[in-house]
Amino acid sequence: MLFRQLEYLVALARERHFARAAQACHVSQPALSEALRKLEDELKVLLVRRGRAFEGLTPEGERIVRWAQRILADRDALRDEVDALRTGLSGRLRIGSVPTASGAVSLLTGPFCAAHPLAAVELSTDLRSEELLRQVRNFEIDAGITYLPGPGHDDLRALPLYEERYVLLTGLTGPAEEPARRPRATWAEASRLPLCLLHPGMQGRRVLDEVFAGLGLEPAPRVETDSVASLFAHVRTGHWASVVPYAWLHVFGVPHGMRAVPLTEPVHSAPVALVIAAREPGSVMARALLEVARRTELASVLDRLPGA
Repeated sequence: MLFRQLEYLVALARERHFARAAQACHVSQPALSEALRKLEDELKVLLVRRGRAFEGLTPEGERIVRWAQRILADRDALRDEVDALRTGLSGRLRIGSVPTASGAVSLLTGPFCAAHPLAAVELSTDLRSEELLRQVRNFEIDAGITYLPGPGHDDLRALPLYEERYVLLTGLTGPAEEPARRPRATWAEASRLPLCLLHPGMQGRRVLDEVFAGLGLEPAPRVETDSVASLFAHVRTGHWASVVPYAWLHVFGVPHGMRAVPLTEPVHSAPVALVIAAREPGSVMARALLEVARRTELASVLDRLPGA
């Protein structure tokens, strides 16, 4: 019963709505509310602020939610560990990725599934970096692939995977035709082109903005999108160019009617890492993926791509 009550509390903290939390837990709203009231009685502390609708968790409720997330994660890890000892690793590996690293994820999921044929993978590739780290911390996903976290993340464990470098992606005609004909282009040249870039709120875009700003450049993107497919579609028209991670070429290659030109002056790189929670023993799924990542030379594969 305790595990069920904790699941209801975590669902309510995530959904911020009684009816949606009940739906996520496959129970009626009255059943969820009653279970939470019993949990409050058992703990002798108020967890939920109630009015005519959900008004948030109390400070005590926020702290109990963090404990609940850990307890449920440990329960799931124990079950996975026992299953792995008995029949081999099974269950579901949950991975999150920032969009700019999504093209490299298959280089890990392929060997992971080959090594663990009873396991399945659930993948989200449109997470922003901050949200991805939050989900790792809250045990909502087992692992994340994002830019290497800086100082102040002692609760996370990171394994560098590769250095993200960048290419100027252009059409073969239009305003970017001239730099597309050369073996390389500079960031200054890229800044003067009509650009289609990722949305400013995305970490991959913030990395580009920092590079441009560090060189004293102020590009003015004509189109901004949160969709990789939309970005490629705009470049293909010949009206826009873009700056994209060379790892994307692992998925798309250099599409027909486009050219990928390495960016120099400077050759900039940003480290991309596999991130898991630092707790021990932690998720057996996360540990298995970490072991696969250690054996997989992502950098050597990506360095062989066109434009790298």
